[in-house]
Amino acid sequence: MTASALPESLAGISEAFGELELPERLQLLAEFAAGLPPLPAVYAESPELLERVAECQSPVFIVVDVGLDGRVALHATAPEQAPTTRGFAGVLVEGVAGLTPAELDAVPDEFARELGLERVVSPLRLAGMAGMLRRVKRQAREKGAA
Repeated sequence: MTASALPESLAGISEAFGELELPERLQLLAEFAAGLPPLPAVYAESPELLERVAECQSPVFIVVDVGLDGRVALHATAPEQAPTTRGFAGVLVEGVAGLTPAELDAVPDEFARELGLERVVSPLRLAGMAGMLRRVKRQAREKGAA
């Protein structure tokens, strides 16, 4: 899937990364890390409602809400000491907001590679990012069907 075939929100993020040199991609990822919003109170007070992303070395937790309008909202937490992972969580939180589960399901699991991150992060981190996206997609499908 090319950036133009991605949902508009993710295509814009992909294009922004694609316009940057490698060191600047890491800087943009750091900006997404810094912008990762805090968890809503319901999840901050009940962390057991979040799912651990086992594919990530760092403790990353996610939860997807699907509203009555069928639109997705992702909430995630990742440690500040893991800026690349936290940054990708920030990319997903921003990029999937408002998508339907079907739109989200069409995003390739290797979306991190479309951002050009395979040249700036380790294969292990890329695997964690793909795992994070797969879990987001699964939760959206399950909650959208409920």
